[in-house]
Amino acid sequence: MEKAFTSFLLTSLLLHYVMASSAMTKTNITTDQLALFTLKSQIISDPFHFLDESWSFATSVCHWVGVTCGSHHQRVKSLNLNFNSIEGQIPKVIGNLRELKLRGNNLIGSIPLSLSNASRLETLDISYNSLQGNIPEEIGNLHNMKVLSIQDNQLTGSIPFIIFNISRIEVIAFSGNSLSGYLPYSLCNGLPTLKGLYLWKNKLCGHMPTSLSNCSLLQILALADNEFGGPMHSEFGRLINLQILELGVNRFTGIIPQEIENFVNLIELAMEKNQITGSVPISIFNISLLQILSVWENNLSGCLPREISSLIELEELRLAFNSFVGSLPMEIFNISGLRGNINVLCQRVLNEKYLKKEIMLLFNVSNQQRSAMTKTNITTEQLAVFSLKSQIASDPFHFLDESWSFATSICHWVGVTCGSRHQRVNSLNLSNMALTGKIPRDPGNLTFLVSLNLGSNNFHGNLPQEMGHLHRLKFLDLSFVSFRGGIPSWFGFLHQLQVLNLGNNSFTGHIPSSFSNISKLETLNMKYNSIEGQIPKVIGSLLNLRELKLRGNKLIGSIPPSLSNASRLETLEISHNSLLGNIPEGIGNLHNMKVLSVQYNQLTGSIPFTVFNISRIENIAFTINSLSGILPSGLCNGLPIIKGLYLAGNKIHGHMPTSLSNCSQLQLLSSSENDLTGMFLSYEGFMLLRIIFHYVDLLQHK
Repeated sequence: MEKAFTSFLLTSLLLHYVMASSAMTKTNITTDQLALFTLKSQIISDPFHFLDESWSFATSVCHWVGVTCGSHHQRVKSLNLNFNSIEGQIPKVIGNLRELKLRGNNLIGSIPLSLSNASRLETLDISYNSLQGNIPEEIGNLHNMKVLSIQDNQLTGSIPFIIFNISRIEVIAFSGNSLSGYLPYSLCNGLPTLKGLYLWKNKLCGHMPTSLSNCSLLQILALADNEFGGPMHSEFGRLINLQILELGVNRFTGIIPQEIENFVNLIELAMEKNQITGSVPISIFNISLLQILSVWENNLSGCLPREISSLIELEELRLAFNSFVGSLPMEIFNISGLRGNINVLCQRVLNEKYLKKEIMLLFNVSNQQRSAMTKTNITTEQLAVFSLKSQIASDPFHFLDESWSFATSICHWVGVTCGSRHQRVNSLNLSNMALTGKIPRDPGNLTFLVSLNLGSNNFHGNLPQEMGHLHRLKFLDLSFVSFRGGIPSWFGFLHQLQVLNLGNNSFTGHIPSSFSNISKLETLNMKYNSIEGQIPKVIGSLLNLRELKLRGNKLIGSIPPSLSNASRLETLEISHNSLLGNIPEGIGNLHNMKVLSVQYNQLTGSIPFTVFNISRIENIAFTINSLSGILPSGLCNGLPIIKGLYLAGNKIHGHMPTSLSNCSQLQLLSSSENDLTGMFLSYEGFMLLRIIFHYVDLLQHK
């Protein structure tokens, strides 16, 4: 009876498929898609139409702008819409995200209480918006949280103490708000992994908790510009991993603890504008890594010993507005890194564009002089970054006008990130700001720069040759701009480069052979340009290459067999060109390949059978070529995770292999306009049959 019912069920379902297949679609609306569309519905302005153009049920959610999916389950794990200029509110439902990054937008309203339901959330970055209200108490229930950043908003109220019990948290960043109240006495008892505590520029008050010394991994403590008071306890000396200590513009009293000598990793010590008394402990001058010492405008006294010259890494020394006696030790001028930044007091920069200033080197200043002067310290890096601003003809959202000022530390400028160790600019991210202008030569002076992202703007002109001096650069994104002309050969000087993104520009000419010198390159993206010539054979010598994207250019010639030497290659995307010849047999030896796309070319010959044995491959796209030959009988035996197989528009003949049913993860199959024979089902048919066979299998095992 069960077998008869099973046969009837199978027949009925197949009949239903035949009748309804024409009405079925390939759209798979997942929970993640619905959650993201809920977010989109809360956005009232998307001036660059990033979401309108990308977020569509017609494409996989994993291909949407800002979305990253996990490699295992293909569920959305991260949403990054940092700076992309969207307006609206944070949605109440965000799904099972692990990362939510909405930094640098125009979000309004309050932080929704429902965020506490996102139990898997590890990173929440909603800084640089216009959020108001309190920090919800429920945020403290997110026990997987590692990074919590809500800087530069309009938040009020006190910080919920429960947040200081999230044992996995590494970064707490609430700077630039109007938060009040005090810190709990047990501050660090529940924070064993805390590395960064950013609370500067608020209205926090009270004494520094002695329990702070229990944050043994703490590297950055930024409490400047608050209303903290009381003495600095000797327990501070237990924070041996501390690299940056910013306590300026508060009401701290007492002396600088002798135990500060234990801060052997300290790079910046800033205690300006407090009520600290006594002398500067001689032990400070044993901190050999110290680059910034700022204790100006306190009540410090005594003389400065010659030992101060042992701070060989010192770059900035600010001692003015105290009651020191004696003279400044002359040995200090042997420290080359200071470059005149000893007690530099400037009149206010009258015209930042032309950098007009008057500098006076002073050791002590009277109260009368003090009231007429303001402090400014203009570094080479500030000049380099500021020169970029001077070349920008349009900044419609005023990101730079409002943030880039010599009155604040360059490390607090929008788009600028400084290294935690040396406090030098190591990242400049101006992407998606709708900026218009040229790139000046001065950024070549940012010698500590590791990451430079100028993508999705309206820069034009040539890339300055001085950029070839950025020898520490690892990440360079110049995509979606308006660059023209040839691709500079000086890219070959960037030996540390790992990611180079030049996509969606108007570059012409050939790919320089000097690219072979970038031996650490992992991603090379030059898609959608007007690049001509052949794919250089030397690309195959980039043994660390994981992604090669040359889609949508004017490349000719054959696919170089040397590409098979790039054994780590995961994505090879060379479609929409004018490539000729065969697909090299060696491509099948790239066992790490996940995406192989050679569509819309003029390739001939048969498809190497070895390609169908790349066990990690997820998408194979050969559409619109002149490929011939047959498909292997064991087509899907070696493709356990294949999701897309695109063969349409070729000259492939023979039977469609029955092994196609072994492609259990297949979602899209395109094989029209060939000479194939035999009966096979479309994607919907495969999905339906899988359900049927699974159900039949369950019945037979009962």
